Amino acid sequence: MPYGQQNGQDPSWFTGGEPCWLPARRAASLATARTTVLGDDPVTATLREDLQVLTVAGAGGEAAGERRLVVGALAELSAQHLGPVLAGALEDADVPAGEGFAVLARDGEVLLTAARPAGLRHGLGWLTRRFAGGWPDTDVTHVEEPHVDLRVLDHWDNMTDGPMGVVERGYAGDSIFFADGRVRTGAADLARVRDYARLISSIGVNAVCLNNVNVHATEAHLLDEHLGDVAGLAAVLDAHGVRTLLSVDFSAPISLGGLDTADPLDERVAAWWAETTKRVATTLPGFGGYVVKADSENRPGPHTYGRTHADGANVLAAALAPFEAVVFWRCFVYDCHQDWRDRSTDRARAAHDHFAGLDGEFAPNAVLQVKSGPVDFQVREPVSPLFGALPRTGVAVEFQITQEYTGQQKHLCHLGTQWSEVLRFDLNAHGGGEPLRVADVAARSRRQGGSPTGIVGVANVGTDTNWTGHALAQANLYAFGRLAWDPGLDPREVLGEWVEQTFELPAELAGELVELMARSWSVYESYTAPLGVGWMVRPGHHYGPDVDGYEYTPWGTYHFADRDGIGVDRTVATGTGYTAQYPTGWARTYEDVRTCPDELLLFFHHVPYSHVLAGGSTVVQHVYDTHFAGVEAVEESAATWERIAGHVPTATAQNVRERFAEQLRSAREWRDQVNTYFFRKSGVPDVAGRRIH
Repeated sequence: MPYGQQNGQDPSWFTGGEPCWLPARRAASLATARTTVLGDDPVTATLREDLQVLTVAGAGGEAAGERRLVVGALAELSAQHLGPVLAGALEDADVPAGEGFAVLARDGEVLLTAARPAGLRHGLGWLTRRFAGGWPDTDVTHVEEPHVDLRVLDHWDNMTDGPMGVVERGYAGDSIFFADGRVRTGAADLARVRDYARLISSIGVNAVCLNNVNVHATEAHLLDEHLGDVAGLAAVLDAHGVRTLLSVDFSAPISLGGLDTADPLDERVAAWWAETTKRVATTLPGFGGYVVKADSENRPGPHTYGRTHADGANVLAAALAPFEAVVFWRCFVYDCHQDWRDRSTDRARAAHDHFAGLDGEFAPNAVLQVKSGPVDFQVREPVSPLFGALPRTGVAVEFQITQEYTGQQKHLCHLGTQWSEVLRFDLNAHGGGEPLRVADVAARSRRQGGSPTGIVGVANVGTDTNWTGHALAQANLYAFGRLAWDPGLDPREVLGEWVEQTFELPAELAGELVELMARSWSVYESYTAPLGVGWMVRPGHHYGPDVDGYEYTPWGTYHFADRDGIGVDRTVATGTGYTAQYPTGWARTYEDVRTCPDELLLFFHHVPYSHVLAGGSTVVQHVYDTHFAGVEAVEESAATWERIAGHVPTATAQNVRERFAEQLRSAREWRDQVNTYFFRKSGVPDVAGRRIH
């Protein structure tokens, strides 16, 4: 049964699943006003329908009286619509260009306006956050604009079931876009997509890539035989101010076009991409561009033809340019066939090695999509040095919302704090010069030559009624959107927003839930990955502990544990030289074992088990202590949830309870395997005398 029906809300507000942070009660105060929505474009029409539904859902509240809400883009407004009070307020307001918005409240009247209709959707999200406590009884002038151009959700959705499921690395059911080799086109399917578009536009997301970056044979035909059905999805997204992107196969000129080459410098290839892109762009409402994974993990790419990544990206950028669309070119490129015996090959170096030398060679509408860390979305790794090496290129920061390496939405692991740490990371720290945060690289202020920039998240949603499998994992999707809109937001305050909007909890319990979730990232790290070591997971599905699972595989080597010590030597002096990829200050900090932060020590250095950390513990004792403490923290979190469970919907209470049970079982397994492994390697006993097998 949909969540809205369980809570007595009008089910037409959210027809295919929980309303998450947008329950109808959040907009009850809006329903008490006489509402006028101006304009007839798709975005405004959809917004008008939503407000009409909310008015029905909020029936029985206070009478409208003199309350009035006017919603419309600037071009639609006139003194006749506004009246003298709001018209005067608008004259004094500085309404931002682009997708920003302004909210003006005067004498019981409220105006929501924006330069573009998409800004109205984002503004409605703000109204539901800020006006839930009641209609404003004082003057309000609130103006917001996004700090980042492109705020994108990448779906790794397939059209057919594959070795990793219909949604690759998905933990919340099947794809909301595809089923049985087809695009979903039914009324109920499109209603679900509409619910999703409403959710993500309210937090500032403005683009969605529908399909997996690993483009299989069926998905390749999204560019031709399935294109008409894709247009139905795109129309729904476009009506909420969300553009549609498609992942494309670099070799499509061969597989779809019948050419004998995909060489980006071949004129026939360029012509094929231009013709295909014109058809796609004129068919899909709100078409935003392509996402490409090339020369990575056995995917085809320009290296096949002796060309550079810039050559490959630019042929697509040229095809997209007439339609104000972009190509997101992923920088996840490394040798996945390396010999584990080769100590000189370092996967962490790969992105910088491949792309730093190409800075300035990419077209203005080509965006390099760089993973937040140099390896692969681990619970702890350093910030990618590539962010500091592309001053003349459009860059997007890529995060993974879906919890591939952080518990797969069976474990609670709120990632807002991790992402905020990345975005606030100053690449020029310790070395002098002007601060350069990762957020600056992704923000509008860093654009060079008009190149767009952005923040991208790999989506965590599916067909589960609660969208994310683990009900509390909804907060990761919410945090992504809010931080992509404004990277400077306090992640704890963002988490508090989500709790307040999603649940009706007594203040004390709301505070406990925020605290429980805020510490969950560090809790997960404590019983899994010590001091920057990652990848100690089961190969393939990546769930659960396997300390040596990847240690001798072609995918890389990650801890180099032996009888004397542990860690990867990435120094210039004696290791792979990875530290030199950072600006001078961080290069010097990471190079020296005495200044390297403890939480990343084993990522950069191979040290003895007896090495003493800043806190006074040895490395091996730290491993023991954190893994025991991590299990205890999960036990405490599960107990805290039981105090909260009686105040949330029954289905949510049980969903989270079941996942805490699995998290506790898994945490104990992590503790026992990791501690036993390093006890047997080192022969060093636990000073506390706890049981290690």
